[in-house]
Amino acid sequence: MGCGRVGASLARALQRAGHDVAVIDQDETSFRRLGAEFTGRRVTGVGFDRETLEAADIRGAYAFAAVSSGDNSNILAARVARETYGIEHVVARIYDPGRAEIYQRLGIPTVATVKWTSDQILRRLLPQGHVPEFTDPSGRIVIAEVPVDVSWVGQRLTRIESATRARVAYLTRLGEGMLPERDTVYQSGDLLHVAVPRDELGHVERVLDGHPPTEGEQP
Repeated sequence: MGCGRVGASLARALQRAGHDVAVIDQDETSFRRLGAEFTGRRVTGVGFDRETLEAADIRGAYAFAAVSSGDNSNILAARVARETYGIEHVVARIYDPGRAEIYQRLGIPTVATVKWTSDQILRRLLPQGHVPEFTDPSGRIVIAEVPVDVSWVGQRLTRIESATRARVAYLTRLGEGMLPERDTVYQSGDLLHVAVPRDELGHVERVLDGHPPTEGEQP
């Protein structure tokens, strides 16, 4: 939702990555920012209106990004996508960083415009292909933010480490970074940052994008 500079850039990046994309905006002329090569769906309307969302095929969506110019519209649309249509991978862009804490308590990751990049949005929407936040000089070890399926909420981070064979470097909780303790539990809205060999990052993403394995099951 939102076809300004940010939304158009995000839509083009997703299409280049091979995804089917629908873009919603109230102003039909804003779709010109997408360019002639964009082949996705263009839907004119209010992004938190159910008829508009369904015209954009929200029921078949894997992820939803609310990146319009209005905080209230973004968070309302994100909540409708999450709570009405059950979309797990949702992110809202917020102009007022002070509101981020409130929204993360609702389990909706937010990105303040001051720190915004398309890579940050993509890392919150998609389970694979993230840009690492840190790479060691040899290029072998990375720290990357990895999306976590809602079914992992309530699990200890030591359980996540055991299932993924990765180390949890730190969490972002309610907008604040924190170092995990042995008994730290993953909570809704947490952003998980793991340290892992680069060639195992895909494995970690696949494990955390699914349900926790049962005891004795090989992840």
